[in-house]
Amino acid sequence: MPHTMSRMGDVLAGFHATWEFESDSVLIRHERGIRTPKLFQALGERRVPLAAVEGVTLTPGRRGSVVLRLEPRAGADPLMEAAAGQLKEGCDPYRLVLPAERETLAEYYADELRALLTESGRTERFLVAPPEAPLHFKAYDGKASFDGEAVSFRWFWTGASSAKWKAGDQRFPVAGLGGVEWRSPEVFDGYLRLLPRDADASAAPAAPQADQDPAAVVFGLGYGPVHESLPFAAAVAAAVRERSAVAPVPVPVPAPRRDPADIAERIRHLGELHQQGLVTDEEFSSKKAELLAEL
Repeated sequence: MPHTMSRMGDVLAGFHATWEFESDSVLIRHERGIRTPKLFQALGERRVPLAAVEGVTLTPGRRGSVVLRLEPRAGADPLMEAAAGQLKEGCDPYRLVLPAERETLAEYYADELRALLTESGRTERFLVAPPEAPLHFKAYDGKASFDGEAVSFRWFWTGASSAKWKAGDQRFPVAGLGGVEWRSPEVFDGYLRLLPRDADASAAPAAPQADQDPAAVVFGLGYGPVHESLPFAAAVAAAVRERSAVAPVPVPVPAPRRDPADIAERIRHLGELHQQGLVTDEEFSSKKAELLAEL
Protein backbone atom coordinates (compact mmCIF):
# COMPACT_ATOMS: atom_id res chain seq x y z
CA MET A 1 0.00 0.00 0.00
CA PRO A 2 1.55 3.37 -0.98
CA HIS A 3 2.54 5.77 1.75
CA THR A 4 0.24 8.81 2.02
CA MET A 5 -0.09 11.83 4.26
CA SER A 6 -1.99 10.99 7.43
CA ARG A 7 -4.67 13.48 6.45
CA MET A 8 -5.16 14.87 2.95
CA GLY A 9 -5.13 18.64 2.99
CA ASP A 10 -2.86 18.99 6.04
CA VAL A 11 -1.61 22.57 6.27
CA LEU A 12 1.67 23.90 7.65
CA ALA A 13 1.85 27.68 8.05
CA GLY A 14 5.17 29.51 8.17
CA PHE A 15 6.43 33.03 7.67
CA HIS A 16 5.28 34.42 4.30
CA ALA A 17 3.79 31.12 3.08
CA THR A 18 1.49 28.20 3.82
CA TRP A 19 2.01 24.68 2.51
CA GLU A 20 -0.92 22.35 1.95
CA PHE A 21 0.04 18.70 1.53
CA GLU A 22 -1.71 16.36 -0.89
CA SER A 23 -0.89 12.82 -1.92
CA ASP A 24 0.76 13.93 -5.17
CA SER A 25 1.71 17.58 -4.65
CA VAL A 26 2.34 20.48 -2.30
CA LEU A 27 0.20 23.59 -2.78
CA ILE A 28 2.25 26.64 -1.79
CA ARG A 29 0.30 29.78 -1.02
CA HIS A 30 2.42 32.89 -0.65
CA GLU A 31 1.02 35.56 1.62
CA ARG A 32 0.57 39.19 0.70
CA GLY A 33 2.01 41.70 3.11
CA ILE A 34 4.54 44.46 3.45
CA ARG A 35 7.18 42.05 4.79
CA THR A 36 6.59 39.33 2.23
CA PRO A 37 9.17 39.35 -0.59
CA LYS A 38 7.68 40.86 -3.74
CA LEU A 39 8.55 37.75 -5.73
CA PHE A 40 6.38 35.62 -3.44
CA GLN A 41 3.51 38.08 -3.80
CA ALA A 42 3.87 37.98 -7.59
CA LEU A 43 3.88 34.17 -7.62
CA GLY A 44 0.80 33.94 -5.41
CA GLU A 45 -0.22 30.27 -5.40
CA ARG A 46 1.86 27.47 -6.91
CA ARG A 47 1.27 23.73 -7.00
CA VAL A 48 4.44 21.66 -6.94
CA PRO A 49 3.93 18.04 -8.03
CA LEU A 50 5.95 15.58 -5.97
CA ALA A 51 7.31 14.28 -9.27
CA ALA A 52 9.14 17.62 -9.51
CA VAL A 53 10.86 17.13 -6.13
CA GLU A 54 13.85 14.92 -5.39
CA GLY A 55 14.59 15.76 -1.77
CA VAL A 56 13.45 17.49 1.43
CA THR A 57 15.69 19.17 4.00
CA LEU A 58 15.11 20.66 7.45
CA THR A 59 17.83 22.99 8.72
CA PRO A 60 18.26 25.63 11.44
CA GLY A 61 17.30 29.13 10.32
CA ARG A 62 18.06 32.59 11.61
CA ARG A 63 16.79 34.08 14.86
CA GLY A 64 15.08 31.05 16.33
CA SER A 65 13.65 29.49 13.20
CA VAL A 66 13.89 26.31 11.16
CA VAL A 67 13.68 25.99 7.38
CA LEU A 68 11.80 23.23 5.60
CA ARG A 69 12.85 23.11 1.95
CA LEU A 70 11.85 21.11 -1.08
CA GLU A 71 14.70 20.36 -3.46
CA PRO A 72 13.30 20.63 -7.00
CA ARG A 73 14.65 18.40 -9.74
CA ALA A 74 16.75 20.11 -12.38
CA GLY A 75 14.58 21.14 -15.29
CA ALA A 76 11.30 20.74 -13.38
CA ASP A 77 10.48 24.39 -12.68
CA PRO A 78 10.82 27.10 -15.35
CA LEU A 79 11.21 29.75 -12.65
CA MET A 80 14.24 28.07 -11.09
CA GLU A 81 15.70 27.27 -14.51
CA ALA A 82 15.47 30.93 -15.52
CA ALA A 83 16.90 32.05 -12.17
CA ALA A 84 19.93 29.77 -12.70
CA GLY A 85 21.01 29.99 -9.07
CA GLN A 86 20.78 33.78 -8.84
CA LEU A 87 17.93 34.02 -6.32
CA LYS A 88 18.81 35.18 -2.84
CA GLU A 89 18.02 32.72 -0.07
CA GLY A 90 15.15 34.86 1.21
CA CYS A 91 13.47 34.73 -2.21
CA ASP A 92 13.68 30.97 -2.66
CA PRO A 93 10.05 29.85 -3.21
CA TYR A 94 10.88 26.33 -2.04
CA ARG A 95 11.75 27.41 1.52
CA LEU A 96 9.21 27.47 4.36
CA VAL A 97 10.53 29.31 7.43
CA LEU A 98 8.95 28.25 10.73
CA PRO A 99 9.39 29.13 14.41
CA ALA A 100 11.92 26.79 16.03
CA GLU A 101 9.29 25.43 18.41
CA ARG A 102 7.55 23.83 15.41
CA GLU A 103 10.63 21.81 14.45
CA THR A 104 9.10 18.49 15.54
CA LEU A 105 6.03 19.07 13.38
CA ALA A 106 8.21 20.16 10.46
CA GLU A 107 10.32 17.00 10.83
CA TYR A 108 7.15 14.90 10.69
CA TYR A 109 6.11 16.45 7.40
CA ALA A 110 9.63 16.21 6.02
CA ASP A 111 9.61 12.46 6.72
CA GLU A 112 6.14 12.07 5.20
CA LEU A 113 7.23 13.86 2.05
CA ARG A 114 10.46 11.90 1.70
CA ALA A 115 8.47 8.67 1.79
CA LEU A 116 6.43 9.84 -1.19
CA LEU A 117 9.33 10.88 -3.43
CA THR A 118 10.19 8.46 -6.21
CA GLU A 119 11.84 10.59 -8.92
CA SER A 120 15.24 12.22 -9.26
CA GLY A 121 17.52 13.70 -11.89
CA ARG A 122 16.86 16.21 -14.67
CA THR A 123 13.43 16.23 -16.26
CA GLU A 124 12.83 16.58 -20.00
CA ARG A 125 9.82 18.82 -19.50
CA PHE A 126 8.67 21.38 -16.97
CA LEU A 127 6.49 19.86 -14.24
CA VAL A 128 5.65 23.06 -12.35
CA ALA A 129 3.26 25.41 -14.12
CA PRO A 130 4.86 28.66 -15.34
CA PRO A 131 3.52 32.15 -14.58
CA GLU A 132 0.63 32.93 -16.90
CA ALA A 133 0.78 35.42 -19.77
CA PRO A 134 0.19 38.23 -20.53
CA LEU A 135 3.20 39.58 -18.66
CA HIS A 136 5.17 42.79 -18.99
CA PHE A 137 7.74 44.91 -17.20
CA LYS A 138 9.74 48.08 -17.71
CA ALA A 139 13.44 47.62 -18.27
CA TYR A 140 15.87 50.55 -18.37
CA ASP A 141 15.85 50.84 -22.15
CA GLY A 142 12.42 49.53 -23.11
CA LYS A 143 9.17 47.83 -22.20
CA ALA A 144 9.06 44.05 -22.53
CA SER A 145 5.71 42.34 -23.18
CA PHE A 146 4.77 38.68 -23.60
CA ASP A 147 1.30 37.66 -24.79
CA GLY A 148 1.92 33.92 -24.80
CA GLU A 149 2.75 33.83 -28.51
CA ALA A 150 5.48 36.44 -28.95
CA VAL A 151 7.81 38.69 -26.98
CA SER A 152 7.83 42.40 -27.85
CA PHE A 153 10.41 45.05 -26.97
CA ARG A 154 9.37 48.69 -27.30
CA TRP A 155 12.33 51.02 -26.83
CA PHE A 156 12.31 54.08 -24.56
CA TRP A 157 13.62 57.43 -25.80
CA THR A 158 15.75 57.94 -22.71
CA GLY A 159 17.42 54.57 -22.27
CA ALA A 160 17.80 52.77 -25.59
CA SER A 161 21.13 52.81 -27.41
CA SER A 162 21.44 54.09 -30.97
CA ALA A 163 21.93 50.46 -32.08
CA LYS A 164 18.49 49.58 -30.75
CA TRP A 165 16.94 52.69 -32.26
CA LYS A 166 18.37 51.75 -35.63
CA ALA A 167 16.90 48.26 -35.30
CA GLY A 168 13.49 49.58 -34.18
CA ASP A 169 10.96 47.96 -31.90
CA GLN A 170 11.18 44.18 -31.89
CA ARG A 171 8.71 41.28 -31.92
CA PHE A 172 9.91 37.70 -31.47
CA PRO A 173 7.44 34.84 -32.07
CA VAL A 174 8.00 31.97 -29.65
CA ALA A 175 8.42 29.62 -32.62
CA GLY A 176 11.68 31.37 -33.51
CA LEU A 177 13.18 31.29 -30.02
CA GLY A 178 15.48 28.74 -28.47
CA GLY A 179 15.44 30.06 -24.92
CA VAL A 180 15.85 33.05 -22.65
CA GLU A 181 18.80 34.22 -20.56
CA TRP A 182 18.12 36.19 -17.36
CA ARG A 183 20.79 38.01 -15.40
CA SER A 184 19.41 39.39 -12.16
CA PRO A 185 18.77 43.14 -11.91
CA GLU A 186 20.33 42.94 -8.45
CA VAL A 187 23.80 42.62 -10.00
CA PHE A 188 25.71 44.98 -12.25
CA ASP A 189 24.77 44.74 -15.94
CA GLY A 190 21.60 42.74 -15.43
CA TYR A 191 19.55 41.91 -18.53
CA LEU A 192 17.02 39.64 -20.21
CA ARG A 193 18.15 38.24 -23.56
CA LEU A 194 16.18 36.14 -26.03
CA LEU A 195 18.14 33.33 -27.68
CA PRO A 196 17.45 32.31 -31.31
CA ARG A 197 16.23 28.83 -32.09
CA ASP A 198 18.62 26.23 -33.50
CA ALA A 199 21.60 28.55 -33.18
CA ASP A 200 24.97 26.86 -33.68
CA ALA A 201 26.95 28.18 -30.72
CA SER A 202 30.26 27.08 -32.25
CA ALA A 203 29.64 28.92 -35.51
CA ALA A 204 27.66 31.93 -34.31
CA PRO A 205 29.49 35.16 -33.50
CA ALA A 206 29.66 36.24 -29.88
CA ALA A 207 26.48 38.01 -28.76
CA PRO A 208 26.82 41.78 -28.50
CA GLN A 209 26.60 43.50 -25.15
CA ALA A 210 23.01 43.58 -23.95
CA ASP A 211 22.69 47.35 -24.32
CA GLN A 212 23.59 46.98 -28.02
CA ASP A 213 21.53 43.83 -28.68
CA PRO A 214 17.99 44.31 -30.06
CA ALA A 215 17.16 40.84 -28.67
CA ALA A 216 17.81 42.01 -25.11
CA VAL A 217 16.61 44.58 -22.60
CA VAL A 218 18.91 45.86 -19.87
CA PHE A 219 18.03 46.46 -16.24
CA GLY A 220 18.88 49.37 -13.98
CA LEU A 221 18.04 50.59 -10.50
CA GLY A 222 14.28 50.19 -10.27
CA TYR A 223 14.02 48.80 -13.82
CA GLY A 224 13.35 45.10 -14.46
CA PRO A 225 12.85 44.09 -10.80
CA VAL A 226 13.19 40.40 -9.93
CA HIS A 227 9.50 39.94 -9.12
CA GLU A 228 8.52 41.13 -12.61
CA SER A 229 11.35 40.11 -14.92
CA LEU A 230 11.97 36.61 -13.50
CA PRO A 231 8.36 35.35 -13.86
CA PHE A 232 8.46 36.90 -17.36
CA ALA A 233 11.62 34.95 -18.22
CA ALA A 234 10.11 31.75 -16.77
CA ALA A 235 6.92 32.10 -18.82
CA VAL A 236 8.90 32.64 -22.02
CA ALA A 237 11.18 29.68 -21.27
CA ALA A 238 8.16 27.43 -20.68
CA ALA A 239 6.47 28.57 -23.90
CA VAL A 240 9.67 27.94 -25.87
CA ARG A 241 10.05 24.43 -24.46
CA GLU A 242 6.40 23.58 -25.07
CA ARG A 243 6.56 24.89 -28.63
CA SER A 244 9.77 22.97 -29.29
CA ALA A 245 8.12 19.76 -28.12
CA VAL A 246 5.35 20.01 -30.71
CA ALA A 247 7.62 21.53 -33.39
CA PRO A 248 5.04 23.73 -35.15
CA VAL A 249 5.63 25.52 -38.42
CA PRO A 250 6.54 29.15 -37.67
CA VAL A 251 3.85 31.61 -38.72
CA PRO A 252 4.90 35.16 -39.61
CA VAL A 253 3.46 37.71 -37.19
CA PRO A 254 2.32 40.91 -38.91
CA ALA A 255 3.56 44.10 -37.32
CA PRO A 256 0.78 46.14 -35.68
CA ARG A 257 -0.06 49.49 -37.25
CA ARG A 258 1.46 52.46 -35.44
CA ASP A 259 -0.05 55.63 -34.06
CA PRO A 260 0.87 58.48 -36.48
CA ALA A 261 1.93 60.67 -33.55
CA ASP A 262 4.24 57.89 -32.37
CA ILE A 263 5.76 57.57 -35.85
CA ALA A 264 6.33 61.33 -36.02
CA GLU A 265 8.06 61.32 -32.65
CA ARG A 266 10.29 58.43 -33.68
CA ILE A 267 11.30 60.18 -36.90
CA ARG A 268 12.11 63.29 -34.86
CA HIS A 269 14.31 61.26 -32.51
CA LEU A 270 15.95 59.51 -35.46
CA GLY A 271 16.72 62.95 -36.89
CA GLU A 272 18.44 63.92 -33.63
CA LEU A 273 20.61 60.80 -33.82
CA HIS A 274 21.41 61.70 -37.44
CA GLN A 275 22.43 65.23 -36.50
CA GLN A 276 24.65 63.87 -33.73
CA GLY A 277 26.43 61.63 -36.22
CA LEU A 278 25.18 58.44 -34.57
CA VAL A 279 23.19 57.46 -37.67
CA THR A 280 24.52 57.69 -41.24
CA ASP A 281 22.64 59.35 -44.11
CA GLU A 282 21.82 55.93 -45.55
CA GLU A 283 20.63 54.55 -42.21
CA PHE A 284 18.51 57.66 -41.60
CA SER A 285 16.82 57.45 -45.01
CA SER A 286 16.25 53.70 -44.73
CA LYS A 287 14.82 53.81 -41.21
CA LYS A 288 12.64 56.81 -41.99
CA ALA A 289 11.19 54.95 -44.95
CA GLU A 290 10.48 51.93 -42.72
CA LEU A 291 8.68 54.10 -40.17
CA LEU A 292 6.58 55.85 -42.82
CA ALA A 293 5.64 52.47 -44.26
CA GLU A 294 4.08 51.54 -40.90
CA LEU A 295 1.46 54.30 -41.19
